[in-house]
Amino acid sequence: MSGSVAEPPAPRPAGRRAMFAALAVPNFRRYVSGQALSLIGTWVETVAQALLVLRLTHSGVVLGLTTAARYAPVLLLSPYAGLLVDRYPKRHLLLGTQAGLALVSALLGVSVLTRDIRLWQVVVLAVAFGTLSAVDNPARQAFVQEVVGRDLVRNAVTLNSTSVNVARVIGPTIAAVLVSTVGLGWCFVVNAASFVCVIVSLLSLDAGSLRPVPPVSRGRGQLRAGLRYAAGVPAIIRPLLMIALVGTFTFEFEVSLPLLARVTFHGTETTYSWLLGALGAGAVAGGLSAARSSRTGVRRLTRTSFCYAIAMGLLAAAPTLATAVAACVLVGAASVIFLTTGNSTIQLESDPAYRGRVIALWSMALVGSTPIGSPIIGATSDVAGPRYALALGAAACLAATIVGRWAGGGRPVR
Repeated sequence: MSGSVAEPPAPRPAGRRAMFAALAVPNFRRYVSGQALSLIGTWVETVAQALLVLRLTHSGVVLGLTTAARYAPVLLLSPYAGLLVDRYPKRHLLLGTQAGLALVSALLGVSVLTRDIRLWQVVVLAVAFGTLSAVDNPARQAFVQEVVGRDLVRNAVTLNSTSVNVARVIGPTIAAVLVSTVGLGWCFVVNAASFVCVIVSLLSLDAGSLRPVPPVSRGRGQLRAGLRYAAGVPAIIRPLLMIALVGTFTFEFEVSLPLLARVTFHGTETTYSWLLGALGAGAVAGGLSAARSSRTGVRRLTRTSFCYAIAMGLLAAAPTLATAVAACVLVGAASVIFLTTGNSTIQLESDPAYRGRVIALWSMALVGSTPIGSPIIGATSDVAGPRYALALGAAACLAATIVGRWAGGGRPVR
């Protein structure tokens, strides 16, 4: 930290207070509240974009390719974006990215509402959204530790992930209502307005209570230095390899679930909302459970990956819509525990001077892998069926489990 006197460790709360310990920090309450409202808007748009592409093309492959266009910049630009996060104040970066994301969503909404929307416009705006997200993702995650401090980072990451999945429950419901009443276009307008919530929360933070990391000075070879650093720390590189596998083939729910709803169960847009809502409900339950524990490390991540594989297998084999909804609850719980354990592990293990670059690698492995995975999942769904695409996700979780076991486990982190 930048001060000359070391910050005393915060006392560890117990019981139910431990579950919500980070919320005792006023700045974190403001920050996570703005994020939660914005994330609801993001899930409204996520559902709407998938439905829009399917309306325009009726193709799983095109849906996968469009989703890939949204996340390709994260894959290509994340290492450079992480260096920006280490060099510049994260709060200022977030203000810029949130304003840009609001503009992109507003443009897409206007295009849909005026019925002047073409597939190429969706793709161009998706690329713009992804470019801004390449910087926004690592900045948001690295900023959490500056808001709450090291001792509460796991709890803060878990609560933040839980808010993501509360939004996953609420967002599709709002999207379903908007689509059936006022139309798809308003989903994008709602998301554009939701980014204002984050901007307001960032401006309202007490700057004196933040714990900013001193920015890294410009120098030659800093990108390579970050890559070497991550590769040299086992508790960082192992989770990165595991999330790369899971992120590529398992976290493609924006492609697999709408196709499962439409092709396998011959459902409507509401059917997709049910599956996505169940996924979010399970993730909320898993997040609240994870918030009670301070355990991190590769061993815990490996065990969670194995449970994740079982849940994905159950979803792939679900014979009815009701059993698929139930399986989505299990998948959601496993996914959030996997994400929070891995994210907390790399944050606690990374040197503050490299944290932006390390988290950018995590973002690249999780989100940036979508351009690779989503076309594969879309094509698999078209050729063999959505069940086989979900089974491929289960196999990826098993492969990640093998990586964790083969790597030797790794030491737990408090």
